[in-house]
Amino acid sequence: KRAHFMANTDSFRRWLMNEPRGHPAMSGAILQKPTHPEADWGVVYIEVSGCLPMCGHGTIGVATVLVERDLVEVHEPVTTIKLDTPVGLVIVDVNVKNGKAVNVTLTNVPSFLLAADQEVDVVGFGKIQYDMAYGGNFYAIVPSQSVGIDYKRENGKKFLELGLRISDAINQQNRPVHPENPEIAICHHVDFIAPGKNGLHWRNAMAIYPGWFDRSPCGTGTSARLAQMYALGEINEDEVLLNESWIGSVFEGRIKSRTRVGNIDAIVPTITGRAWIMGEATWMLDENDPFPEGFIV
Repeated sequence: KRAHFMANTDSFRRWLMNEPRGHPAMSGAILQKPTHPEADWGVVYIEVSGCLPMCGHGTIGVATVLVERDLVEVHEPVTTIKLDTPVGLVIVDVNVKNGKAVNVTLTNVPSFLLAADQEVDVVGFGKIQYDMAYGGNFYAIVPSQSVGIDYKRENGKKFLELGLRISDAINQQNRPVHPENPEIAICHHVDFIAPGKNGLHWRNAMAIYPGWFDRSPCGTGTSARLAQMYALGEINEDEVLLNESWIGSVFEGRIKSRTRVGNIDAIVPTITGRAWIMGEATWMLDENDPFPEGFIV
């Protein structure tokens, strides 16, 4: 359904995500009838750059809406929802109190470190080392100190500009390919990481094509980071990763089990976070609107 949407109705995504209805950092989810026999709902994840294979914070938002708008059968204290996504069946557990979603834990797709200690030649900078990990999307993980940029809000523009250059260079020189799904073969996310309060608390500046920061801690990015840390021996199965976003929000990452993807050792991660319904809107398109798909500045 994702492929059909991209080929036939992608103008609808642009209409919703682009200005004036959206903005450069807008993301969304389109609910559909599932194709998986066990799923409650199907989801296509959309943003300005296109249709994502998976979106962690989008899933947390979707689950919150499904519970609080009674679009699934709600049980307290936990409501389990099965979502049919482009990367497979995703199981979501929603902690519910008085009809409200208190928090959401999603069991994400198998996540893995594809390659460590990679090097790419970046225009205007030179050679940069990174690890490539997968958590539903591919992520180039780069320590902020290794590129000489302090993790400070005033350096946001530097992170963003360099992140876009890094992703361009990777996709030209060393494009990642999922070992079991060759259609997933691009890196649009560069995760600049910085230490937090301890070895299990990390901060990130997530630079995303075509040019914006993730406001959330990034669910699939947290999964990729967790897989990288586990593969490198930096976290144990019984420990919790606290992954902090650019604006200070936090997702909790845990290792549920181990598995394999192709010939690569992988983990099945769980991500816990929370979303809030901000409002409801009705968008319209006038037949005389000169920008029927919105616009990008």
